[in-house]
Amino acid sequence: MAVLETKDRRVCFECVEDEFLRAEIKKDGRDGTCFYCGRDVKAFSIDQMADLVGTALSQLYYRTDTNPPDHAADRHRKGQPVADVINDAGMGYVATEDILHVLAEQHDAMDQGEASLEEDPFAEKACYAKKESLNAWDFEGDWLDFETSLKKETRYFNRTAEAILTSIFEGIEGHNTTTGRPIVVDVGPGMGIPALYRARVFQAKAKLKEAMKRPDQHVGPPPPSLAVAGRMNAGGISVFYGATDPEVALAEVRPPVGSRVLIGRFEVIQPLRLLDLQALEFVADEEGSIFDQAYIGRLRRAKFLRGLSWLVSKPVMPDDQPREYLPTQAIADFLAIAANPPLDGMIYPSVQVGYRRHSRPRQILGGSRDRRNVVLFHKPARVQPLDIPEGAKISILEDDGSLYGVLSPELFGDCDGIAGFPDDEPEVTYSVFEDVGVDHANLEAASTPTSPELDDNASLKFSTLEVRFVRGTTFDTLSSPVPRYRAEKQEQARPAGA
Repeated sequence: MAVLETKDRRVCFECVEDEFLRAEIKKDGRDGTCFYCGRDVKAFSIDQMADLVGTALSQLYYRTDTNPPDHAADRHRKGQPVADVINDAGMGYVATEDILHVLAEQHDAMDQGEASLEEDPFAEKACYAKKESLNAWDFEGDWLDFETSLKKETRYFNRTAEAILTSIFEGIEGHNTTTGRPIVVDVGPGMGIPALYRARVFQAKAKLKEAMKRPDQHVGPPPPSLAVAGRMNAGGISVFYGATDPEVALAEVRPPVGSRVLIGRFEVIQPLRLLDLQALEFVADEEGSIFDQAYIGRLRRAKFLRGLSWLVSKPVMPDDQPREYLPTQAIADFLAIAANPPLDGMIYPSVQVGYRRHSRPRQILGGSRDRRNVVLFHKPARVQPLDIPEGAKISILEDDGSLYGVLSPELFGDCDGIAGFPDDEPEVTYSVFEDVGVDHANLEAASTPTSPELDDNASLKFSTLEVRFVRGTTFDTLSSPVPRYRAEKQEQARPAGA
């Protein structure tokens, strides 16, 4: 009777513990006799099992050094013996010795380039530890393909981009985070974020005053005819770029010294669902079998999602914006239309206020530390027109040629005594009058606005307005010295007789 080689021995589903492996053997195994329990059932060869184990070890674990460096805090060798790793993963000890024997036969230490470890990678004392971060190259490669396709091939009707975005965002809401924060957050009436802030910078006082009369139109999102391309929108697509904090809104418009900025507060009057990109940094790895390639793919996807916040919100130089904004514009379009279910926008870190990647977020949604950007996609970006009485005239009273203060447009009638500014700063009175014979002698020429019908589908309602005069700026920088070296070229000695 021929001796059965180790690699040809068979192990049945009853002799392994991992549920995924058991199911795979039942589905794809061949009928035969299990070498270890003698049952005549579906079984895999040890050679097949060795391939599964070798793949799992290479993708999810690393072999630890036999001699930790002297500077290591813990001089004990990290990890577990390889047999324990395989057993804990659900293989069980029944066939482990034979599996390691087959793997050792397949291994060529010189080809692996790991002679410094001075041991066979599948020897009894070899130890392995789980990788702290899984290589997300599969999805990073997809992202590069996605960017290349948009920038160099097809901007619209791009099937490659659609397929990649589907693979990234499918089921995104179902992911858990290590911090317990939801990935999709609700904002609106009675929620953590009841209002958003939006800023617009002005260098000419005449345009500033005109915008102050109808901030719902001039501080809110621009009409499509004036919408320029931005991080989350193509040219001609109007979206609402705002922030959870007025200081963030101010920083994002990067006003020059000497300019004036209007900062409007917009109440969110409809419940909206936003993708929280910062929460993605803390996506948790789900449970699964290390022998399941689909599970390993999900681990890679989770790691890629943890870096997506930076890819989307990273600083882009002005000269690079037309090309570099294409991927984020496509993401916004996808989430607004093709995602299931569609989302209303995104909330993401502001690099203008010193966002640090991977800094653990401590702020509560909508709290005083929640200083982030928000974009509302085209449909949710609609602002309720101001309900201005028919025949009303809007005038601006100016003191000492300066404009400071807050306008509450709901207060029709005199709006004097704006508070909250230093005594040495000039005050300004904003007034809204009904046309009942008010003396406008000391006011600017009043304008009669047209009051459009109220929009039942609007998600935002203008609330208050603030004027900021930019007197200076500060910068958060990293300093790096530039050394200079002087080198003198040495003359080469000439050979004798040359």
